[in-house]
Amino acid sequence: MSGEEEGPVSASRTTVELARANGSGPWALEVGSPDRAECFALTQSDRFTLGSGARADIRVADRTVSSAHVLVEATPRGVRIEDLDSTNGVHFGGARIHTAWLTEVQSSFVIGHTTVTVRPLEDAERIPASVGRVPGLVGASPSMQRLFAEIHRCAPLRAPVLVQGETGSGKDIVARALHALSRRTGPYLPLNVGALPESLADAELFGHRRGAFTGAVANRAGAFEHAHQGTLFLDEIAELAAPVQVKLLRVVEDGQVRPVGGLDTVAVDVRIVSASWAALEERVASGRFREDLFHRISTFVLYVPPLRSRKSDISALSRVFLARLEDEVGDKELTSAALAMLVAYSWPGNVRELGSVLYRAAVRAPCRAVEASHVDAALERASRMRPRPLSNPEAVALLEQSGSVSAAARAAGVPRSTFRSWLAKH
Repeated sequence: MSGEEEGPVSASRTTVELARANGSGPWALEVGSPDRAECFALTQSDRFTLGSGARADIRVADRTVSSAHVLVEATPRGVRIEDLDSTNGVHFGGARIHTAWLTEVQSSFVIGHTTVTVRPLEDAERIPASVGRVPGLVGASPSMQRLFAEIHRCAPLRAPVLVQGETGSGKDIVARALHALSRRTGPYLPLNVGALPESLADAELFGHRRGAFTGAVANRAGAFEHAHQGTLFLDEIAELAAPVQVKLLRVVEDGQVRPVGGLDTVAVDVRIVSASWAALEERVASGRFREDLFHRISTFVLYVPPLRSRKSDISALSRVFLARLEDEVGDKELTSAALAMLVAYSWPGNVRELGSVLYRAAVRAPCRAVEASHVDAALERASRMRPRPLSNPEAVALLEQSGSVSAAARAAGVPRSTFRSWLAKH
């Protein structure tokens, strides 16, 4: 091993078995170090040694990983892992272990600064080759490589793109990447249409003419005109009011904008990228979103995977976040146990929450090493800060009491989109 991170700590020689599930395989083995990630197929009777040395079956580019660090073995019972007397050990959920059976649907453990995830390999799944970087996005897991390939394919086109994914997963960053990789010479303009009052949405999107309404003392261009020859990012498009959906459809179809109070139309050349946390197909089926508009804005659909499904990227993401904080909190590095604690967490707030947790943990660390105790305290605060989800009756009652979705969401301490999801559960 070329470097050390922690002093030797004795791991229990007890074999740990994790929640029993189907152990027949085959499995995908995702190995994510701070600099890169790789994916390997693991079938019955396969035995792989992971380490940083030349004799390791899977060589890991991580100075905190021993030459022969861990054995991964596929058996009829499940996937067995065994620490090969490494210096920094094998960590699961913040605890150092010696031997374990990974029989969950998906399990992750940490060696050095590297995350190893074992999950079922789908019958039709092909492990994608690396497609290169995408501006602003971090991740080399198979799900992110598939997303990167789709971004590279869609970016040069003029066709509208719908980006779907959970809150905090990075939909806005995908939209910026699509623009950065496009051939468009105009600006990138983001607009959260879900936060626009219906009375102002027309003017914000399409502009207005002098005298169109009280306070309209001059002509004003809307978002479409400002984004001419560029990209207009419409975030939370599922929340757009029905009357505005009709007007947006016309612009998408013919590229002509009619400002509020105007008689003439203005031609615009705008590439539209929309985003939604909600499944628009379900909104269409329930009559809450126009089907014709849905088909117009979703020529291509990109799905941003949640962080819990790409845990092999957590090491690289953590390194990027800590580097961004260096001027403020100094040079920081996660210990193996701290990284394992991050990997064990479910991340309901996705990458955005990871950044906040790392910030709090780094501030708590008096030295360079960010320990498991610092991460534990940061995660505990995150759990306390997270509002209790409301049942549908509770959400309806709060809405009636507050008078509007915006006011109710503020009272509950959650985004409008989250509150709307509580209302839509039943």
